[in-house]
Amino acid sequence: MTPTLTARALWIYSGFTVALMALSAWRAHGLGTWAMEVAPIWIVVPVLLATHRRFPLITLLYVLIALHAAVLMLGGHYTYARVPLGFWMQDAFGFERNHYDRIGHLMQGFVPAIAARELLLRLTPLARPDMRGGWLFTLVTAICLAISAIYELVEWGAAAALGAGADDFLGTQGDPFDTQKDMFCAWIGAMAAQWLLARWHDRQLAVLTRRA
Repeated sequence: MTPTLTARALWIYSGFTVALMALSAWRAHGLGTWAMEVAPIWIVVPVLLATHRRFPLITLLYVLIALHAAVLMLGGHYTYARVPLGFWMQDAFGFERNHYDRIGHLMQGFVPAIAARELLLRLTPLARPDMRGGWLFTLVTAICLAISAIYELVEWGAAAALGAGADDFLGTQGDPFDTQKDMFCAWIGAMAAQWLLARWHDRQLAVLTRRA
């Protein structure tokens, strides 16, 4: 895997992402809910294009962002409480509800963890091995929990503004502790990403730094 995408590859990547978004909008359960669920993609893709020349990300992170976008698009198309994969999990494991939204919140911690790690290692003194210690892991995890909390606040705002119309966006399925469980999933995702991908991430960053 090359350390980062070429400009041409990034445009193809972005075009493919936009095409998938358009496909996810076709016959979506509710276009309003779909628009709210995929809104982060409309923000992230232009940022990736605008910053690629002076601050390209490693290929691993681009791949993770694409996977997260796919999770968001699938949830937006069906609404999280109606995604067929969640019903399959419900039947296979005897869950009481459709847990596809838990996958979304795991990704909400998993992918931002690598993004935060990359920014901290490239833009702060934490790039120095003697400066890391446990601070890198702690800061990355805290950033992901902050992102998760902000997202829950956005959901609260949507619920207050839209009333019953926000039910599909919230996807609580009657669980009074849904917010806490969502944040727990993001926390697990943030830690899992660092445990599983830190060495791979470091190797790609090292190659990117040598080529800079």
